[in-house]
Amino acid sequence: MTIFDQIKSSFKSGNNLMKLIYVNGAVFLIFKLIDVFAFLFRPEGHTIINPIKYFVLPANTDVLTYRPWTAVSYMFLHEDFLHILFNMLWLWWFGKIFIQYLGNRKILPVYLIGGLAGALFFILAFNIFPVYERVLDQSFALGASASVIAIVIAISLYKPDLSLNLMFLGSVKLKYIALVTIIIDVLSIPSMNSGGHIAHLGGAAFGAIYALQIRKGKNIMKWFESLIEWVVNPKPRMRVKKPTYKKKAKDLKDEDYNFEKNKHQAEIDRILDKISKSGYESLNREEKEKLFNTGK
Repeated sequence: MTIFDQIKSSFKSGNNLMKLIYVNGAVFLIFKLIDVFAFLFRPEGHTIINPIKYFVLPANTDVLTYRPWTAVSYMFLHEDFLHILFNMLWLWWFGKIFIQYLGNRKILPVYLIGGLAGALFFILAFNIFPVYERVLDQSFALGASASVIAIVIAISLYKPDLSLNLMFLGSVKLKYIALVTIIIDVLSIPSMNSGGHIAHLGGAAFGAIYALQIRKGKNIMKWFESLIEWVVNPKPRMRVKKPTYKKKAKDLKDEDYNFEKNKHQAEIDRILDKISKSGYESLNREEKEKLFNTGK
């Protein structure tokens, strides 16, 4: 098996987190190779025409109207190696936690919609605030940062008290990591990468809304998850009679099993907390049945 075959097999068998990292890496490599060939075959005295400009997100809405695909393509582009390295490391660290608690199907929709939210914040800011008037035509956005921040904030608000061991800092809860991340982006708006930090806030806003709705039991992205799953993992549809027996936990995929397990535990914790505050008699019939069944 060649290296290409191994990569292809790994991509097909990997979860959506690995697919996102592979796609970002592949896009980065392709555009860098185009840069190399453009440089080598450039006639003397001529300017290199870089095709990446047709895929970055323009701040000018007039340009955006005939390059609408850039609202999606920009979130897979990176300027240099350090740019993609830090974004992919953040995606890998927090993406694994995200999948563990929220499942594999949800990460790709959050990445995409988080990136779109970042694009919206970026475009609105550059077309509303006077400080950007002089640089509007020359401003553009690229990078997965807004998408990654959406994932970071989503899992940090869904599991706020979960801790990570950070170098030099020790154990830090996710809610504090999320808070510091947002504060840094707000305070960095007057910097050279002003548009990037504004886009981050767009991704963070979506991630926060998404997580808070999930904690209430509402999945606002369920329709999009189904669409993405159909696109990424198309399977022939057959009309079959649904079995009446319950699916055993061992038949579930690992990530889906962990998600259901954690969801159940969170509900039990909520019931126990209610008992400690208001007593057993404060429970309704359904809550009492869940507690009784858990103790079997």
